[in-house]
Amino acid sequence: MTSNPSRTNAVGASEKSGLYQRAWYRQPFQRFVAEDPVQVFGRLALLSEYDIVNEQRNAWLTQIRLLQEELRDMLGEIFLEFTIPRMGRRVDAVLIIGPVIFVLEFKVGASAFDRAAIDQVWDYALDLKNFHQGSHDVPIVPVLIATDAPDNVISFEADRDGVYRPLLIRGRQLRRAIELALDHGASDIDVDAWASSSYRPTPTIIEAARALYSRHSVESIARSDAGARNLHVTSARIESLIEQARSNNKKIICFVTGVPGAGKTLVGLNIATRRGRPGEPTRAVFLSGNGPLVSVLREALARDEFQRRRAAGETITKSRAAEGVKAFIQNVHHFRDEALMDSGPPDEHVVIFDEAQRAWTLRQTANFMQRKKGRLGFNQSEPEFLISYLDRHRDWAVVVCLVGGGQEINTGEAGIGAWIDAVNAVFAGWQVHISDHLVDTEYGAAASIMNLDRVRFDPELHLAVSLRSFRAEHVSSFVKATLDCEIAKARQALGQILDRYPIAITRDLSRAKKWVRTRARGSERYGLMASSKAQRLKPYAVDIRVDVDPVHWFLNDRDDTRSSFFLEDAATEFQVQGLELDWTCVTWDGDLRYQDGGWSFHDFRGSRWTNVSNHENRSYLRNAYRVLLTRARQGMVIFVPTGDAADPTRPSSIYDPTFNYLADLGIPVL
Repeated sequence: MTSNPSRTNAVGASEKSGLYQRAWYRQPFQRFVAEDPVQVFGRLALLSEYDIVNEQRNAWLTQIRLLQEELRDMLGEIFLEFTIPRMGRRVDAVLIIGPVIFVLEFKVGASAFDRAAIDQVWDYALDLKNFHQGSHDVPIVPVLIATDAPDNVISFEADRDGVYRPLLIRGRQLRRAIELALDHGASDIDVDAWASSSYRPTPTIIEAARALYSRHSVESIARSDAGARNLHVTSARIESLIEQARSNNKKIICFVTGVPGAGKTLVGLNIATRRGRPGEPTRAVFLSGNGPLVSVLREALARDEFQRRRAAGETITKSRAAEGVKAFIQNVHHFRDEALMDSGPPDEHVVIFDEAQRAWTLRQTANFMQRKKGRLGFNQSEPEFLISYLDRHRDWAVVVCLVGGGQEINTGEAGIGAWIDAVNAVFAGWQVHISDHLVDTEYGAAASIMNLDRVRFDPELHLAVSLRSFRAEHVSSFVKATLDCEIAKARQALGQILDRYPIAITRDLSRAKKWVRTRARGSERYGLMASSKAQRLKPYAVDIRVDVDPVHWFLNDRDDTRSSFFLEDAATEFQVQGLELDWTCVTWDGDLRYQDGGWSFHDFRGSRWTNVSNHENRSYLRNAYRVLLTRARQGMVIFVPTGDAADPTRPSSIYDPTFNYLADLGIPVL
């Protein structure tokens, strides 16, 4: 350990306006224990965004005094209120002592250790291990301190990556816990190098939305490696196009592509949360036709805003807190309906369409308008109508289309070619900026692009690296090769990910559920998923006809039977597209079967399986499994039933070839 007792590293009040401070206070132990506790408290209070109430004041002073007593005559450095931007929270204290990092969470006045508090300190330790470069290869000991608890047994249990299970102790046990833990380390940590090392988080889309909505920048919540630099470059490029359109009274449409999980939605949210110039109306809105995604994000942001404003002492209802969220994230169909009722332009000049490839065809739109809106003879596809709404602005407008390849899963989804055809045929005054990958076969837009005479290809509009799986960036490649039956490529990709991204396959559903439960730590989320065509999993108590509310499934705690944690309700591709879990259990039914070197496609009708012959419907089914297999951030288990000879709808011949194909790729069998 390197430490310079003469150096003062406490964060001063003058730095409060900085973009982002890793810790509010840092000092070597010698200086910290000699300092007046009130002075330490004062430095923390200066950086607090809330008024300090007596409860917080007393808690801080109790922590400071206890730490000063327990750390006396020890060598190390202390970081107080260490920020975890991905989670939007702060660790009470981080101690660097010799070869070990201690992550401390205090519960002042508590006499017991509740599950939420244990998960909280565990999450902090896991966040450092996974996303802080200086913490990757060192032991991390999370410590939960209940100041009024009785003495507890101190025992150490390290997990596979060097993160210990949380120690549960009373305050006066801290010194003893530190002394015992130091026997478990190796080389001393260079504290200066640790403190200055990069923090590379990969937040879930829910975490990202929370952070961006609360005014964090995308830079503070995203990784800083090559993939995330791509994310920053793409965001900056879109910002420059928006400024170009505004300054020159131009109308621009741009298309952003990316591999699954590359951060397209994060880019869109980042643009939507940027504030316009003083006096300007609402600048941007994030639109999605993905109803579950909109519902989950809105609810998550409303809960977060409600809690944040209540913590600041404001008297507010949750419904009022949700009002601003509704303007920030909207369902594309509600936005479209507003255009039907009002002949003027929208309030926003910048509109981000998430999963733009899922917009409706002319036929689907006309059918809807006739059935639901009483409008006969409607003659515009959804892309054409939505662009026409923005085109009502007399000065400038920007449309940002976020495009995923191979993501169409619903009847009537037009694909990205419909947007390009609309611009080419109707909106001649619009500039078109296109990712150079949009001509790839998976996007299905090459023919439309060839007919466009004013296209500008822009490599900065493509996101090439998946950020969803921070453990392995080759997961999407493995899934694509698996579904394309490219066996050599699938095996190669699998070999690149198994060390850091566990995948397993089993014929036993109870074993699959145990697999995800035992791997999840802290508040890491896991869930059960199935294709919307998986009609013959009911013998395993997996019934996709059960209505799953994605808000409860994704956001509610482990004690709620409606949450994903219970592994009872299986979410389908429609509920999970655009969202993600840490660990997933994917159930595989007879709707998609591996046979004779390729896939066969089936739909269960009445009492038997029928062949799916329509090419479009086959694509939807394959894409459903693509969505399911790319939802996990940390690992997944696949369950393929054995079948039942007594049930003609579930013979083993339906399932065995699929299981054998996946196992032959090299997926470990449970």
